Amino acid sequence: MNRYFVRRLLATIPLMFIISIFVFMFIHLIPGDPAKTLAGVEASVEEVEAIREEFGLNKPILVQYVDYMKNLFHGDMGRSLKSNLPVTEMIASRMHYTLRLVVAGMIWAPFLGIFIGVLCAIFRGKFFDHFGMLFAITGLSAPGFWLGLMGIELFSVRLGLLPTTGLDTWKGYILPSLVMGTGIMAVLARYSRSSMLETLREDYVRTARAKGQKEFWVMFSHAFRNSLIQIVTIIGLQIGGLLSGSVITENIFSIPGLGRLLVDSIGYRDYPVIQGLLMIFALQYVLINLIVDMLYGVINPKIRYD
Repeated sequence: MNRYFVRRLLATIPLMFIISIFVFMFIHLIPGDPAKTLAGVEASVEEVEAIREEFGLNKPILVQYVDYMKNLFHGDMGRSLKSNLPVTEMIASRMHYTLRLVVAGMIWAPFLGIFIGVLCAIFRGKFFDHFGMLFAITGLSAPGFWLGLMGIELFSVRLGLLPTTGLDTWKGYILPSLVMGTGIMAVLARYSRSSMLETLREDYVRTARAKGQKEFWVMFSHAFRNSLIQIVTIIGLQIGGLLSGSVITENIFSIPGLGRLLVDSIGYRDYPVIQGLLMIFALQYVLINLIVDMLYGVINPKIRYD
């Protein structure tokens, strides 16, 4: 298992290299000239060219990419074109807001989603199954921005119960966590149900019942435990989605996290910040998938890593 982990960890290096190429080329396809944006509409041609030369924007794209990768290997993501601050410092100063949002969404969403999915599988075809799946499909279909705006309208404007911006108090986490967690709750409810139904059809479940084991023990010791592999996979993917999907939530509730920084940076054509954020999002996806693979062996000791 240790050798497998090391091999997978080393495999992330060429993968991140390929991702960096796509990210860098994608950024430079964004319409607009960052030098003109920084200089202003009344800037002269000489001023715009001076900005290009200062930040190396007048170099060929290939040369810019090589320079960027050299600095990246030394832990330097460059400096912001707008604020001239180091990109690593900007990301580090805002990351805790996004992480707090993700934790707030993950506190309740996975547990509620798995709970609903498992109960729907147990009571398949009955009222709770239909109601639970209707609830899940509704949560999956509702756009995040709509949930956020409706939550603000109901709980903040009309009832005055919850704040509309920031994370200053525990109440400030409620609406953003609902927006962040509703989608993952709905996805996990559906996948938990289908995974449990598939597991309940296995021979070892029928054997356990034939041996006279109690239904509760059959459900949660045999069926639920063996269905966890698929559920953990979905949870891992959803965590990655929460980190990169915080853009909508942070902009609705004016939270200065990574998502808000990404939107602001795109508006200013701040190439180094956009590149740094996209690389961070890609890296966390890769690492989360690696952690999920490691958890397979914990859930099912029969799994062997070759």
